[in-house]
Amino acid sequence: MRSLIRRLFDGAPPPVPDADWADVRTRLPWVRALDEARAARLRDLAARFVHRKTITPVAGLALDDRERLLLAALCCLPLLAFGDEGLHGWSQVIVYPDAFRVNRSHVDAAGVMHEWDDELIGESWESGPLVLSWADIQGDIAEPDGGFCVAVHEMAHKLDALDGVLDGTPPLPRTWQREWARDFQRAFDGFVARVDAGEDTTLDPYAAEAPEEFFAVCSEYHFSAPALLRETLPAVAAHLARFYGPSPLDAPDPL
Repeated sequence: MRSLIRRLFDGAPPPVPDADWADVRTRLPWVRALDEARAARLRDLAARFVHRKTITPVAGLALDDRERLLLAALCCLPLLAFGDEGLHGWSQVIVYPDAFRVNRSHVDAAGVMHEWDDELIGESWESGPLVLSWADIQGDIAEPDGGFCVAVHEMAHKLDALDGVLDGTPPLPRTWQREWARDFQRAFDGFVARVDAGEDTTLDPYAAEAPEEFFAVCSEYHFSAPALLRETLPAVAAHLARFYGPSPLDAPDPL
């Protein structure tokens, strides 16, 4: 009774049942590959995620408790080193069954309004919800080393936005921030030049869209293809290994 009262008083989440966590470790290759200390940290972060966030399936999708925990664990992978400060500033996760459409508008220099629809698999609003496609999450789980992880991508945007500016640089100590900004800008400029020249790139060319997308895409590769990221962008890979901790896919699967 005392422990329950303390949890209610300090906002601590209820513990994750052992059977539910065992299911997550079985189903998520990244979690299965973690050592016990990092797995325990992720378990605590996932519990906090489920406790703090409203997970809202839409368009006929239903998620049971274990699927919600799986989603939370996947979203919390980028927080293993950063901590639960990465959960601040927003409260909801909206999950679509598949890719979803959003309406965009833009007024050009001549004052003409342009409107179009985008089909997305994920979206992250600075202080609004995280929006994800469940089908694409399942696809990422089925091919964990394929270079894609939409939950990591959108969580990278959440971390990026914590300092109030979505620019590809999350909150960092001042000296590291300067080094990060220098190395990422140099790598981004080189990558954009290759994409603009029509070269084939080993990384997803979407990373050339903007510095914040470059950070988010490289974050996906840190978790899903770390060796490829190191080979292609060694300075960026080193920063991400320091920021996120070692990629789980760099470690042997213990099971």
